Amino acid sequence: MAAAHVIIWAAIGFPLTTPAADVSDGRSASAEKMLSDSSEKGPVLTLEMCIQIALENNPDIAQKKWDMETSLAEKDIALAQRWPWLGIEAGYTHYLDNQRLIPPRKLGEISTFTDDIFSGDMVLRMPLYTSGRIESQIKAAEHLAVSASHQLIRSRQELVFNISNVFYSILGQKKVIDSLLFSRQALEEHRKRVQELWETQKAARVDRLRTEVRLADIEQKLLKEKNILTIQKSLLASLMGIEHPIHPLELQGQLEPSLFTAEIQPSLALAYSRRNDYQAAKARVEAQVKNLAAAKAARGPVIALEAAYGRRWAAGSTSGGSSTSEDLGRIGAVAVLPLFEGGQIDARIRREQSRLSAEKETLRKLQFQIQLEVETAVSNIESTRARVAAMEKTVEQAKESLRIEREKYDLGKGAIIDVLDAQAALLDAQTSFYRAMADLHVAIALWRLAVGEEI
Repeated sequence: MAAAHVIIWAAIGFPLTTPAADVSDGRSASAEKMLSDSSEKGPVLTLEMCIQIALENNPDIAQKKWDMETSLAEKDIALAQRWPWLGIEAGYTHYLDNQRLIPPRKLGEISTFTDDIFSGDMVLRMPLYTSGRIESQIKAAEHLAVSASHQLIRSRQELVFNISNVFYSILGQKKVIDSLLFSRQALEEHRKRVQELWETQKAARVDRLRTEVRLADIEQKLLKEKNILTIQKSLLASLMGIEHPIHPLELQGQLEPSLFTAEIQPSLALAYSRRNDYQAAKARVEAQVKNLAAAKAARGPVIALEAAYGRRWAAGSTSGGSSTSEDLGRIGAVAVLPLFEGGQIDARIRREQSRLSAEKETLRKLQFQIQLEVETAVSNIESTRARVAAMEKTVEQAKESLRIEREKYDLGKGAIIDVLDAQAALLDAQTSFYRAMADLHVAIALWRLAVGEEI
């Protein structure tokens, strides 16, 4: 019997597992306390304090935390597929010809016929066998959750390095500014000495003019370096997640010499065992292997248990029986085996295979990158330490040269240009020395980042 019908249905699912708790956000009380415990000039922060504040407030870290929560939710979704689904299904059907309200339950039973039927059922469905699809999806979700956890740790390590990099750069920049201030003070004292000698006609007027020109150059350099320091502090505040700090950040730390050494092969072994981005990439490869297995499992049969209990109501005119509503229950197993689906399964398998190949190439590329980063970090430590040693000797030599040139000038046996050149050489040596010291600490921090060590 031909029938045309329109079905309107709704389903309300009642999961049998408890959802994961929400994760709260916001600035921590400890960070607020460190930022509020400050003098009139602003908070005085050590490197450890800067790192702690950054880890609690940096938006990139917060994003990675939410990415990890997302992966954990995906894992719970995959795990929930093994559980029964219980819900309510309601519908309305209109037929062209009258139909039985419910199938006959015995031979010769009088049935109610109608062309409009309302239905409402409590439905239970549970997978019994899925050819390994659900198991593969669960394993893939677990690997992705592990990958997200490693990525969060790696992001924290990268943030710690960036904070350390800017922190030591600021300390070096402050030393450079101190050198400029010392040089300015020395030139001002020298200018007074030249003025006294000029007044007694023991020095030429051009000597004073040359000194003033060098002072003007020092003032210009001082302004430039102070601007760089301001930018560096703004960058540090941004990395720490501080918006519009009321006072400029004041840092407390020392650029101490370091005897730290590193070798390439042991460093590479550490990197492959410790680096969380490498572990995250390996976990993504394992996850994609399971995704490929899940795609292949779509070719196999799916067996599920299905049970329902509900009622049917005659919504229009009836004939035959006198009842306008009946209850109906059923339970059974359903098996589904795909025979033809337009090539969708094969296309999905090819897609997952391509993604697996891409993840493997990403892992191989990361191996080359780790090797390059470790070799670069070790080389930077060696070269920077050599720079520090060389510049330390240069500073001592420049100080001695300046002392000699000043004595020669005071005795009338030297030229003012030699004194000014010696002063400039000392300033350049001190500037290079302090920057090399900052670079050495940054190089050590970079090595620790390259091998995946906590800084």
